[in-house]
Amino acid sequence: MTDEPQAAKTNVTAEPAAGIGVEPVPRARHAAYGLPRGLIITLGLAAGVVVAAGLRAIPGIIGPVFMALVLTITVNPIRGWLLRRGASRAVASLAVFLTVLVIIIALFAAAIVGVIQLATLLPQYSDQIQAELSGVKSWLSSIGVTQADIQSILSGIDKSQIAAFAAGLLSSISGVLSFVLFMIVVLIFLAVDGAVFGERMAKVRAGREPVLNALDVFAKGTRKYFGVATIFGGIVAVLDGAALLILGIPAAGLWALLAFVTNYIPNIGFIIGLIPPAVLGLLVGGPSLAIEVIVVYCVLNFIIQSVLQPKFVGDAVGLTTTVSFLSLIVWAYILGPIGAILAIPASLLVKAILVDMDTDAQWLGLFLGDKPVFKQPKAKPPERVEAPKELPAPNPAPE
Repeated sequence: MTDEPQAAKTNVTAEPAAGIGVEPVPRARHAAYGLPRGLIITLGLAAGVVVAAGLRAIPGIIGPVFMALVLTITVNPIRGWLLRRGASRAVASLAVFLTVLVIIIALFAAAIVGVIQLATLLPQYSDQIQAELSGVKSWLSSIGVTQADIQSILSGIDKSQIAAFAAGLLSSISGVLSFVLFMIVVLIFLAVDGAVFGERMAKVRAGREPVLNALDVFAKGTRKYFGVATIFGGIVAVLDGAALLILGIPAAGLWALLAFVTNYIPNIGFIIGLIPPAVLGLLVGGPSLAIEVIVVYCVLNFIIQSVLQPKFVGDAVGLTTTVSFLSLIVWAYILGPIGAILAIPASLLVKAILVDMDTDAQWLGLFLGDKPVFKQPKAKPPERVEAPKELPAPNPAPE
């Protein structure tokens, strides 16, 4: 009998008899904690609900702070540009702060003017609104809806309610001012700390590359998202405003500003910006003018927001369409209206903390989206080093 090679013997395992000495297959447990994976997922979801409830309890703090952080990240390249050209840290930090301050003051000043204009505009069209409601009542009666049901549906809409809503808009200005003032204070500290943040990050980078790389991806994605959204939002605002002026819609500048702001709201921002001018078109010129407004908005916003803008954003966001829509709902519920604007950056931050930092959790990108791709800066070609010129041979000494 020939002996088999030792390597072959080590690869042969005896099959245990059925029912004899067979251990049950262990349940999936996390290697680090020794807990079932299902229990870890359940605890994580419970912790997420607790955190979301805590954030929802203090939107007046979280909203301005995160908005200031996002704006500082967006304009932070100005700091690096100035430092590379010999400016001091103080000058670079001041430039970042002033840039964000100008953006904030311009946006919220325009918002306050828009609120005042809308509050004065609504009472002027209260009679037209009542006339349209009368037409709605007649149409509901023609399709069999009883008068009691009609009264219960439309009882809250009358002249007094319209005036009260306009007064509520004016009273909301004080809340906007407090929001802006708190955000400006936070911006001052962020501008100061940002001057030395790069050096601090370089000191602790060794051994913490996954964490810092994930935060870097969040910053780049946020910067590119807001930059592209701002450019295309301005284009949409100009085109929509010009179209509304041509169609004769009142307060066309206000609705152009609304189109600019809602461009930051993913998926449904276009619909939010469409509703007020379409309703005014119905009050001013009837159904035909309202349809014209809807058609113009759909054509302009579809071409710019659905065709052109995604090509420039590219893969910088790294979130699927479904996740973007769900993030809009979640963050609007947690932080209120400002959460709708911050939905994409907030989701990018959560993804960076919970997924991108952990190599074991990166498989969740299958459901959340692909890893963002950014253009790498072109490497500078190496400088040419000219060979030293040969010196002329010395003349021989005379004999």
